[in-house]
Amino acid sequence: MYHYDEYDHALVRERVAQFRDQVERRISGELSEEEFLPLRLQNGLYLQKHAYMLRVAIPYGTLSSRQLRTLAHIARVHDRGYGHLTTRQNIQFNWIDLAQVPDILEQLAAVEMHAIQTSGNCVRNVTTEAFAGVAADELLDPRPLAEILRQWSTVNPEFLFLPRKFKIALCAAGEDRAAVQVHDIGLQVYRDADGELLLRVLVGGGLGRTPIIGVRIRDGLPWRHLLSYVEAILRVYNRHGRRDNKYKARIKILVKALGIEAFAREVEAEWLQIKDGPAELTVEEYQRVATYFQPPQYAMLEEGVIYPDAVLHDPAFERWLSRNVHPHKVSGYASVVLSTKPGAALPPGDVTSAQMVAVADWAEAFGFGEIRVAHEQNLVLPDVRQADLYRLWQLASEAGLATPNIGLLSDIIACPGGDYCSLANAKSIPIAQGIQQRFEDLDYLHDIGELSLNISGCMNACGHHHIGNIGILGVDKNGSEWYQITLGGAQGHGAALGKVIGPSFGADEVPAVIERIIETYLQQRGEGEPFADTCARIGLEPFKQRVYRAQEQPA
Repeated sequence: MYHYDEYDHALVRERVAQFRDQVERRISGELSEEEFLPLRLQNGLYLQKHAYMLRVAIPYGTLSSRQLRTLAHIARVHDRGYGHLTTRQNIQFNWIDLAQVPDILEQLAAVEMHAIQTSGNCVRNVTTEAFAGVAADELLDPRPLAEILRQWSTVNPEFLFLPRKFKIALCAAGEDRAAVQVHDIGLQVYRDADGELLLRVLVGGGLGRTPIIGVRIRDGLPWRHLLSYVEAILRVYNRHGRRDNKYKARIKILVKALGIEAFAREVEAEWLQIKDGPAELTVEEYQRVATYFQPPQYAMLEEGVIYPDAVLHDPAFERWLSRNVHPHKVSGYASVVLSTKPGAALPPGDVTSAQMVAVADWAEAFGFGEIRVAHEQNLVLPDVRQADLYRLWQLASEAGLATPNIGLLSDIIACPGGDYCSLANAKSIPIAQGIQQRFEDLDYLHDIGELSLNISGCMNACGHHHIGNIGILGVDKNGSEWYQITLGGAQGHGAALGKVIGPSFGADEVPAVIERIIETYLQQRGEGEPFADTCARIGLEPFKQRVYRAQEQPA
């Protein structure tokens, strides 16, 4: 993984010292909260309902064991013993004392981490898939390109005060596991018939108040023009994006207002002026960064480990193998997803300090000291010998990280919601827990099959509810918490936005509503038909009839 050079170290150290002074002035009263607001946001610090929340950057979701142990220390010493993984592959700490933030940032800097640009109207953490570098279907490891984007966008003065926050995702695999179509810029890496590395560029995607699937603006962009083309897009957005209304300030609104053809013309005109300038990437620069992402020294192993008979007949282990273990590009290895969704015991995406330490240990014992954070708020060990899977499963089971539900209904994506966030209209965590209790039968979950359920506590859509097969959105009705249900959303190459089925429901009704939706799906689906396909084929009416007819019946 990437290691800081002297410039990275100097920048992060100076930012820590700068913010220490700003925090001291805020505590002394020299700075008002209004004056402090933009300064703390530049350092990933939010003021929520009960305390400050610090969001730490995990570029493209890659962590070392040493870094994860530092996050565990922060959770244990400066928080309440846990951290929350986000859909942007970062981690949040929800109970932070303002006076301790500079010390926390100093501890992060010591292990080459920071919280810069995890909030504010700037280019946020560049994301890619959790299996980058090891996925069997990828063309190349996308992380060098993501790292180049990170270096270029970090404290880039031209783009630190954009009209609104800006998110970029990069995918280099056959399957899109990075949700590139719902980002401000989505980049898909591919090769032409001659083997040249090219980029497909999408713009104007995003969720939130106005969910939109990104539109293709360019095919066939040579990889060396990555930075200059992204720069051209950002310049057009910076020039024309609205600053008078934050609800209409995202690039998706600008693209919709201008039309993709007019927007593309502006971008192309801007790009022609800069495409052959200093932002053009060279092979030498790419190789300099790519050196940090060279594959580890894999052993020569045979594919398909033969487990002892006792293990083969252990249904729990077999179930875990089928759900939580992913194929690896190197023979004899696998990638393992550690589920942070054990059911009602912990909120989705929460990881305790003890679990972080355990995962850091396993990454060294069973791999090469590397961990990934997945878009779905789980952790991934990318390089595990197949012969070690049984022992890892035993340890993960003891630590509460081996629930065999990856990709199933109880693998819920959820934001922290109204329990913490001052922007939320409603709580997310109790809704997730109620659904998980309702669907705790693993056999039934496996019978249902692949199905995503995403929950957001407000229209900001941090839980990406629009692209869940089933989406749940918390809404406010005269000071009461209600929940709107959408069906048919999907991510990947066939990304789709879910459609609202009708009036919202009270919190106590939601688990039963989800159960009726699932029953309808099981009755209506074709052989092996995914949920989103069934929704597209039969429409919303059968689901609405089942749900609302049941609501009308007397108790």
